[in-house]
Amino acid sequence: MDKDNFQEYEDPILYDKENEAFTDEIPFLLKWASKSAGPIIDLACGTGRATIPLADKGYEMIGVDIHKGMLDAANMKSKNLHLPIKWVQQDCTSLDLHVQSEFMYMVGNSFQHFLTNEDQDKLLTSVNKQLKPNGIFIFGTRFPSYEELLQPSTEEYWRSFQENQIKVDVYTISRYDALDQIQHYITIRKFMNEKGEVIDEKRTNIKLRYVFPKEMERLLTENGFEIIDVYKNWKEEPITSDSYEMVYVCRKK
Repeated sequence: MDKDNFQEYEDPILYDKENEAFTDEIPFLLKWASKSAGPIIDLACGTGRATIPLADKGYEMIGVDIHKGMLDAANMKSKNLHLPIKWVQQDCTSLDLHVQSEFMYMVGNSFQHFLTNEDQDKLLTSVNKQLKPNGIFIFGTRFPSYEELLQPSTEEYWRSFQENQIKVDVYTISRYDALDQIQHYITIRKFMNEKGEVIDEKRTNIKLRYVFPKEMERLLTENGFEIIDVYKNWKEEPITSDSYEMVYVCRKK
């Protein structure tokens, strides 16, 4: 795993402000959590966006991430809510949690951080070892559509959010490397005052790997998983050629 690919996560507070509204996965994860017993493992958990809601429903949760700053923020949030979540700093390609789980998941398109074939294999092998027999692994990753891969190489508006009464406009610049199947993003956040003037600007870089559906099918099968379902979103709608995301529900063989 490329440990230099973490600029997006150096400010956990800003990360939460920008992403706290994204909760689409939670009902889907709760549905599968209700079918499992014992600890549930959230991989690449970040600040606990998809860990804390399940713990709040009474599930025994383990959150795993490689980034200490994100885990520190997650730990602070769970302590404030008096939720007994176990936070573990580990590389997901070499998990050693001393426990097996019936249910593991990875959301937020974190699968795309595993940039090489070797890292993808290591991740799936590691997950497989951590799962109990017939255990379930659920994850999402962006669909490699034409529109997704060939995004503008010039600055393009993406979205806005609020940080302490300050509006933040987010722009991206993209460059897709077709040989490595990696999108190179520059994310630009422009902090605006009440007059709409830019008072600060922050830039981060990130690389994301894209995997095509048939490629993913082979990848999962070769690493000991049976694909139960593939959806275009967390609402369980069937995947189509114009999907934005691929949500995989897999069972350990």
